[in-house]
Amino acid sequence: MRLSTPRIPPLSDEEMGEEQKQLLGERFRTGKVFNIFRTLSRSPKAYKRFMLWGGYILSDANDLPERERELVILRAGFNWKSGYEWAQHERIGLRSGLTETEIARIKLGPSSPDWSLEDAALLQATDELTTDAFITEETWARLSFLSDKQKMDLVMTVGQYTQVSMMLNTFGIQLDDDLTLDPDLKK
Repeated sequence: MRLSTPRIPPLSDEEMGEEQKQLLGERFRTGKVFNIFRTLSRSPKAYKRFMLWGGYILSDANDLPERERELVILRAGFNWKSGYEWAQHERIGLRSGLTETEIARIKLGPSSPDWSLEDAALLQATDELTTDAFITEETWARLSFLSDKQKMDLVMTVGQYTQVSMMLNTFGIQLDDDLTLDPDLKK
């Protein structure tokens, strides 16, 4: 975590107005509202639109298979040193078919010899997008196992989680109580 305290504190239940409670919907009614949502709901109009786009990225409308989507989300979060992003998506990745060994290996990147050619290409594309905002011709050719729509969804997924990581890091959104910070993302 880059910050040990939030720059923009998450809203407590008592601070939330009706608009925020409605936007949070079921999350608010069940009492489990993550710090990211408590913070972003300070800007209700932006939150609403952010959730629409994020909803697409995490839905079946995104043509990247769930496991591969989580592979690139975790790599983007790791590259951007987003402890919150990593902690949330580590458990989502496990539910999506990634193993604990694969999740640990994501930190090593695409050069680890244990990746399949496809996984290595996805990780390489993610690294290129998070360093140069561009996938090289060589890596694009290595992504030939993906459809054009899947390639678009890959770029959009990395872009979304680049934005999320920027917000998490800069706003100082702290881990929720049930998350553990990965030791490799302490700073």
